[in-house]
Amino acid sequence: MDTLTASKRTVIGRGAKNLKDDGSMPAVVYGPKQEAMPITLSAREFDRVLKSAGESSVIDLAGLGSPMQVLIHEVDRDPVTNAPRHADFYAIEKGAKVEVAVPIEFVGESAAVKAGANLVKVMHEVEIEAAPADLPHNLVVDISALANVGDQIHVRDIALPKGVALQVDADEVVALVQEVQEEAVEEVAPAADLSGIEVEKKGKEEGEEGAAEEAK
Repeated sequence: MDTLTASKRTVIGRGAKNLKDDGSMPAVVYGPKQEAMPITLSAREFDRVLKSAGESSVIDLAGLGSPMQVLIHEVDRDPVTNAPRHADFYAIEKGAKVEVAVPIEFVGESAAVKAGANLVKVMHEVEIEAAPADLPHNLVVDISALANVGDQIHVRDIALPKGVALQVDADEVVALVQEVQEEAVEEVAPAADLSGIEVEKKGKEEGEEGAAEEAK
């Protein structure tokens, strides 16, 4: 289990933005039995743990007195650099189960896709419920079961670890294979031939010139 060390934060609001100057990042931890507490932690350490644990693994949060198990609940990122700049931690109630969205990892090779069909990934994460110790980092879906065009994998087909329960409709489609749709080529109407107009114009001009000569 990953561990993060935090400290209680006294600077809040706009002043918290200055924390990045010393490599720190503002955050807040809260839960059913935990009053919202502003905290500060190392931005580098948080980034490391986020990549390792993601938002579906339990993290030990130290440095706040009593040891605390938390989930990364929400991450606010810089719109330019995409670097985390604030995080919400959800403090897990001891003995209680939690609901989280676990990412799906697609593995294997589909014969239909290999033959030229399209693989459509309808879902990229699944809502589950489990005790903190039973939370999986991800759920694996083997697309080799998609042998023909029209084949589908449903939520009920996902192998769940012990102690994990689905929180979505088991009939929901996770992935499917469909034929490649060829785009219809629109025929472009040929451009209008304007040469006739030019000829008529020239003929008219020549006629006018002839009439002028006769008048002389």
